[in-house]
Amino acid sequence: MRKVSDQEREKLSAEIAGLESLDLQQLRIRWKLLYQIEAPPHLSRDCLRRAVAYRMQENVFGGLKPATRRLLERVAGDARSRKPTKVVPLRKVGPNTILIREWGGTRHEVTMVENGVMFRGKCYSSLCHVARLITGSQWSGPLFFGLRPPAKEAGNGGR
Repeated sequence: MRKVSDQEREKLSAEIAGLESLDLQQLRIRWKLLYQIEAPPHLSRDCLRRAVAYRMQENVFGGLKPATRRLLERVAGDARSRKPTKVVPLRKVGPNTILIREWGGTRHEVTMVENGVMFRGKCYSSLCHVARLITGSQWSGPLFFGLRPPAKEAGNGGR
């Protein structure tokens, strides 16, 4: 999400409020300008208005994060193939969170700090760096410390 001035916010709010006065044909024209394709013919005026308002906001503030886009694409793909979708939320951690992992018979403890992680009295920039120190090989730090589930298709022991 990009920084937007108060003036830009006010202008966007006024433009979105102005959508209420547009008729169906005018909303279809706005849709085509914003999405570069014709609006689906079955969409109601209200749905068109909301979609146009969303795209206007997206153009000003920025779109979805890539991870969110990938999740939505996966869910849509699963829905098309009628597969059940399992969405596992990522765990979020903040400063002073302590993560514990046992590896090679030794208990390893890291503390999340504002700009990285503390491990054995030293600050490191990422969990990946600490996981590599512990294991001697390349790891996803969030995966190693249990913050992210292993990918189903990985098939490499979770590394």
